[in-house]
Amino acid sequence: MFTFIDLFAGIGGIRIACEKNGGKCVFSSEWDQHAQKTYKENFGETPHGDITKIDEKEIPSHDFLNAGFPCQPFSTIGKREGFEHKTQGTLFFDVVRILKHHKTKMILLENVPGLITHDGGNTFTVIKDVLENDLGYKIFPKVINASDHGVPQERKRIYIVGFLKDKYGDNIEFNWPSADKKHKYINQFLEKHQSGYNISKHLQKSYLFKQDDGRPQIIDKNSEVKVKTLVSTYHKIQRLTGTFVRDGETGIRLLSENECKAIMGFPKDFKIPVSRTQMYRQFGNSVAVPVVEKIIHQILKTAAQYKKSH
Repeated sequence: MFTFIDLFAGIGGIRIACEKNGGKCVFSSEWDQHAQKTYKENFGETPHGDITKIDEKEIPSHDFLNAGFPCQPFSTIGKREGFEHKTQGTLFFDVVRILKHHKTKMILLENVPGLITHDGGNTFTVIKDVLENDLGYKIFPKVINASDHGVPQERKRIYIVGFLKDKYGDNIEFNWPSADKKHKYINQFLEKHQSGYNISKHLQKSYLFKQDDGRPQIIDKNSEVKVKTLVSTYHKIQRLTGTFVRDGETGIRLLSENECKAIMGFPKDFKIPVSRTQMYRQFGNSVAVPVVEKIIHQILKTAAQYKKSH
C-alpha cells in the first residue's frame, strides 16, 4: 500500500486510479463547491478548500502527490532565483511548496497539451527547471491520447511523472504504458433515451445544422468511432466541439450520464448528486481514469524496481 494526496482533485478521477492500484488517500483539496459535493458523495469526505490557504506542514506525509493543476503564466526571472520567484502567484507554486516540505517520493501531474507551448514555452521550461534543479526530481513528460488506453474518446493530455532522485537515484528510467491493442468505440456504450436529454428541433435547425459542413459529430449504434474530447462547456451545445446522439423524441440528444462515465472511464456506479450542467462540467474537467490507472501502475512498478537497486 502507498499513501497519496489528491490536489485540484475535481471529482476524484485520479483518486479512483490510485485506489485501484492499492493506494490510500491521506489528503484531498478542491475549491469548487459543486465538485466537492460529488467527491463527498463518492468518497465519504469533503476535500479541503483553496490550496493556497493550506499550510504545507498541515498536510500529512505521503508517498505520492497527484495534481491536475491549472496552468498560468510564470515570471521569467533568471535561473539563479529560487522557485518562489519563478512560480509565485501561480497554483503550481502550491504544488512546489508541498513537494519541497514533504520531499514526496513520486509525483504525477496532469494538464492540457497546450502546457508545452503555453506562454511561448516558458511555463513548461519553468516547471521542468523547478522540478529537476530546485527540487531534485527526475521527470518524464509525455502527451498521451486516452483513446489508446481504454476509452472511446479522443483526449490528449500531458502527464509529468517524477521520481525523487535522493530516493531512487539519478539513473532511474521510466517506461510509459503501451497502448491497448483492442480499442473501445462509442457505439458499445450508447443507451436509449426518449426524453431528458433532447435538443429541440428549433435549435437543431437554427444552429446545429445551419451549415452543411459535416458538423457537429452525430453518433448512433452504428458509429464505430471515438467521440471528440468531452469539454467542460459541453452543456452549451457547441456545434464545432460537441458530439451528439441520434436518438430521443426530437431525433438528436446530448450524451447521457452513463455515456459520459464510459467516455471518461468512470465506474457505472459513480454517483452524480449535482445538476446536469455541473455534471458535464465535472466530467469535462476530469481525467480519463483508465489512462491514469495504467500510468500509476507503471510508476509503482518502476519505484519498486529502483528502490531495490539504489
